[in-house]
Amino acid sequence: QSSKKKIGQCVHAINAEIDAAVQLLLKLKVDYKQMTGQDYKAGCPPSENLIVSNNGPAADDCDGEDLVDPWNVSASSTKGVDYDKLIVRFGSSKIDKELLERIEKVSGQRAHHFLRRGIFFSHRDMHQILDAYEKHKSFYLYTGRGPSSEAMHVGHLIPFIFTKWLQDVFDIPLVVQMTDDEKYLWKDLTLEECHRFTVENAKDIIACGFDVNKTFIFSDLDYMGASPQFYRNVVKVQKHVTFNQVKGIFGFTDSDCIGKISFPAIQAAPSFSSSFPQIFGGKKDVPCLIPCAIDQDPYFRMTRDVAPRIGLLKPALLHSTFFPALQGAQTKMSASDPNSSIFLTDTPKQIKNKINKHAFSGGKDTVEEHRKYGGNTEVDVSFLYLTFFLEDDEKLEKIKEDYTSGALLTGELKKILIETLQPMIAQHQERRKQVTDEMVQQFMTPRPLNYKF
Repeated sequence: QSSKKKIGQCVHAINAEIDAAVQLLLKLKVDYKQMTGQDYKAGCPPSENLIVSNNGPAADDCDGEDLVDPWNVSASSTKGVDYDKLIVRFGSSKIDKELLERIEKVSGQRAHHFLRRGIFFSHRDMHQILDAYEKHKSFYLYTGRGPSSEAMHVGHLIPFIFTKWLQDVFDIPLVVQMTDDEKYLWKDLTLEECHRFTVENAKDIIACGFDVNKTFIFSDLDYMGASPQFYRNVVKVQKHVTFNQVKGIFGFTDSDCIGKISFPAIQAAPSFSSSFPQIFGGKKDVPCLIPCAIDQDPYFRMTRDVAPRIGLLKPALLHSTFFPALQGAQTKMSASDPNSSIFLTDTPKQIKNKINKHAFSGGKDTVEEHRKYGGNTEVDVSFLYLTFFLEDDEKLEKIKEDYTSGALLTGELKKILIETLQPMIAQHQERRKQVTDEMVQQFMTPRPLNYKF
């Protein structure tokens, strides 16, 4: 017994040293990137003719650390989150030119503008997904929504717009998890409210144009009790993740309810095809690709760690940047602050007023200064929003040139954004009106989907 205890203590000490070494290595990689402007590659010293850029004082950017977790996002810089640092910190891989070209080659389509513009910027194992697809082995998509309010905002559309493109291009099934259980555990809401928000949010998701024959939307509160295979995968994950691990990953404390502590396993379960026997016929080996904002990555780092230990495939991921609040890129848009967000229910007048009144400007204080020095597109919210919603690359580049040169004023830039968003949201509202309760029921009924494997 004494020997076993000593061995256990030694193993614990060794694990602690390994964790400390990994953290040090990640920090060194970040420092290397800051010093050289290059990603660290083993055996590849920085080039001799390296020019280290100097963009003036950067104390604010370096002293503060960006906060990114599934519930909070705040950046230390007005430019927003440093995504290169985040890639190193989270241990993911950058979506580079080679991967973009490969996606285009395999899909036979031009890459979506979210990929071309670096809005989806990071991935885990995307090459393996493409390898499988090239060998005529298909995959499925998994994304989700936490229904905390009746109305969604434009930022919530980003993963769904991109997922719709992936579904169309690769002709594959999709599962959409509505985490009404999570919102009940985290928010001051009743179970009935959370479930009602699920149905209302599902209407907005359906209005994005998903194919009912290839899409299953499910409420955790409904599906967990109706699918033994789903629940069994939840329990398998729960058994293989310790309380210490979830505290380290998610920051849970002793005062958090036990529902929060066990919830990550529920978000992990849709990553496994065996959770959906009605779709995949009990197959355990159908690869999963998850498009999501990078603040959701902690859930799936945990999932990928557990998967091999329970005999299941690791999910692959595509990470997006955050959709900035109207007040600036330092925080993401929030459904709980009406002035930080443009909602899918807003009228053309509300959209115009919110942008004119609240959208953070990268322009100068006076017209004269702006004409002379130009505006800063890296912090201007109106321009940042256009990178998401203006599909014409040439037009976007012309706007950037005109704004940075001073030819285009802030008011004129805001007008372009207003004229882009007003028809887009009006069209979404029109499509949503066509979504009936019967259609929602059809999407949310467990059933076989049409796919080729």
